Amino acid sequence: MNGRLIVFEGVEGCGKTSQIQLCQEWLKSLGVSVVVTREPGGTALGLDLRRLLLEVENKKIADTTELLLYAADRSQHVEEELKPNLEKGNIILCDRYTDSTIAYQGYGRGLDINLIKQLNAIATGGLESDLTLWLDVDIEVGLSRKRAHSDIADRIELEAIAFHRRVQQGYSQLQASQDKIVRIDASLNKEAVQKMIQTTLSDRLKAWDYIISPESTL
Repeated sequence: MNGRLIVFEGVEGCGKTSQIQLCQEWLKSLGVSVVVTREPGGTALGLDLRRLLLEVENKKIADTTELLLYAADRSQHVEEELKPNLEKGNIILCDRYTDSTIAYQGYGRGLDINLIKQLNAIATGGLESDLTLWLDVDIEVGLSRKRAHSDIADRIELEAIAFHRRVQQGYSQLQASQDKIVRIDASLNKEAVQKMIQTTLSDRLKAWDYIISPESTL
């Protein structure tokens, strides 16, 4: 059986990291082979690129340079992590993928979206997600959550609120145009959000003919 790529997307502070961890534990309890990864930073090379992209000291990265660095990270990630794990039949839970680049560099930075789509196609070799979960939360709520959990903001988090609003608009536009993007109300408490995710994934696992042990709950 081929594996499946499930991507978690959303603005800063939407809760992706916590929900991915909970989802991983749940899938393991069902006997599903699952791998967790992220972009940027899902490979050794990617970790270096992540530091370049997110450290506050690197404020002067040009927008196009930023776009190309994300594409380089993705290309390495697809070849080193995503494709091998999919070939092994694993379920992959990926923190960000191609839609992040469209939302952040396209809508947020104002770069040409057609160019971004071309770069995404080159970097991924055509590999698309099987399902994308968009954790939708109000911008102010998300940024407030981030500040509550960390005193150190990265380069992207420090962008003006107008930037983050454009990113949110990007996700909304993407969700409206792609059936594989499922909106999850991330304004709810952690347990409620996870329940919505589990319900969505349970339906998809059945559709994908995954044989799982009796369902586990939180």
